[in-house]
Formats: sequence, C-alpha cells, structure tokens
Amino acid sequence: METIGSPVLWAGFTAIVVLMLAIDLFVVGGGQEHRVSFREAAIWSVVWIALTFAFAGGLWWHLDTSLGRAIATDRGLEFITGYLIEKALAVDNVFIWLILFSYFAVPAELQKRVLLYGVLGAIVMRTVMIFAGAWLISQFHWILYLFGAFLLVTGIKMYWFADEKPDLENNRLLQWLRGRLNVTTEFDGQRFFTRKNGVRYATPLFLALVLVEVSDLIFAVDSIPAIFAITTDPFIVLTSNIFAILGLRAMYFLLAGVAERFSLLKYGLAIVLMFIGVKMLLIDVYKIPVGFSLAVVAVIIGASVWASLRKERREGGGE
Repeated sequence: METIGSPVLWAGFTAIVVLMLAIDLFVVGGGQEHRVSFREAAIWSVVWIALTFAFAGGLWWHLDTSLGRAIATDRGLEFITGYLIEKALAVDNVFIWLILFSYFAVPAELQKRVLLYGVLGAIVMRTVMIFAGAWLISQFHWILYLFGAFLLVTGIKMYWFADEKPDLENNRLLQWLRGRLNVTTEFDGQRFFTRKNGVRYATPLFLALVLVEVSDLIFAVDSIPAIFAITTDPFIVLTSNIFAILGLRAMYFLLAGVAERFSLLKYGLAIVLMFIGVKMLLIDVYKIPVGFSLAVVAVIIGASVWASLRKERREGGGE
C-alpha cells in the first residue's frame, strides 16, 4: 500500500489520540456520571477542531520539508476534505443517537458514558475496516467501482427516505437481544448489567450501547468508501476518520437541543454521497481535483444548513 505514513507520523498520531483519550477519561471525567452542558460541548468542539487543523498544519509542514510543497499541499487537502466529509456524514449518526436515547429514555447524565464506549469501539472498527479496504483496493482496483456504485445508490436511497425514522420497536437485533437476555426496564446508575434477586439483568443502557455501536458500523460502511474516493492512502483515510470521531461526542451534545432545526441537512448529505459516488465511478476517466471536491462538499453542506434555517424561520412566522 502506497502511503506517506512513516513510523514518525504514525507514532505522533497515535500519541495524540492516546493523550486526548486519557485526558477525556481521567481528567475531565469522561467515564463518570455527568450531564454535558451546551457550553462544555461547544468548548470541546472548538478544542477538537483546533487540534485537527493543528495536526493538518503539522502534517503539511513535515511533508513540505521532507517530500516537497506539491505533495504537502495535495495530502493536506486530502486530509481536510476527508475530515469534512466524515464530519458532515456524522451528523446523520447524531440524529440516530438522539432517536436511540429518546427511545430508551436514557438520562442526559448517562449518555456521555454510552458515547465514550461508542467512540472507543468506533476507533477499533474503523482501523480494521480502513486497512482492510486499503489492502483490497491495492489488490483489486475494480473495487473502487463497487464503492462508487454503492455510494451512489446509498445517496439516492438516503434522499428518497430522508424523512423516515427507524422503527426501533420492530428492530430485529433489539428483539433478538430481548429474547436471549434478561432485560430490565430500570437503570442502575452507569451500569450496563445489574443483579436482581441473584439474577443478572441487562439494563437499557446496555441495549442503547449495542445499538450505538451497530449504528456506527453501518455509518462506517457509508463513510469509509466516501473518503477512499478522495485518497487511497491509509494514513490520510485513518487520521481524518479518527479526528472526526474524536469530536463526535462533543458534536452530539452541541446539536442535541437543536437537531430539529436542520430538517433539510439529510438531503444535503445524500447529495454529497451521490457526488462522491460519481467521482469514484469516473476515477479512471477524469480525476476530479481534491480542491474542487472540497469546495463542492462545503457548498452542499452549507447550502443545506442555510436552507434548513430559512425553512424553520418561515414556518415559525419569522418571514
């Protein structure tokens, strides 16, 4: 696999991820029962975004001094584009989490613990899937066409069913879990399992965690091929993915109270997937420049957010 990922770059990236997870878990109480305020979520969102762009700047500087300005600029744009795509598509996952937590009536102070394990699981899953995908692409170039067709179809389906919500009551995995586990309807603090009269029960928090992990797996199946349309370098794909994931919890708590205001955003995300699918299908005919792709994704997301807010004001009598 062709990659810019030298041992120094991999070591530096790993150190950053481990350090930030340690700070989150042991310093700011990521594993403790805690209700995240809008202000705290906003501060952490800024921290994650700043850290991402600082990493991008450091990566550009390292590549500029070692491999030249052209490669540094190309890889820097690929990283930012991949990060933006991942961050944008993650909004759809945030909507799913809101529905899950509402369905299980998970108290706000317990949601952070579920998402902490969700992020850790996502990091492991993404790492395995990205290296597997990069290897497959290096061995079988035609897989890019499958990814492109998959993204195009997924985007069309997302656009067509944008207003539909998941039917959790008839969810097969949830029914399977309830049929094989003793499940209580009561929470026991942050515990995923509890005991009643000597019998072990799964709490609603455990069911919520399982569905959060599954939702991220499904989300990864969409988002990872999308970034492979930008670059096949596993270092760029993985780092842009992980930085987006690390800021996902903060983004969830930032959007939790205002998600309904972005009613048209799913349509924008669907169009992004369709654009990336077409880009991948044309990869051997015409390679769309990364800078152009970045601009297109930014415009689509920005336009869908603007249209959502405008629609809300109009329906609320603001115009």
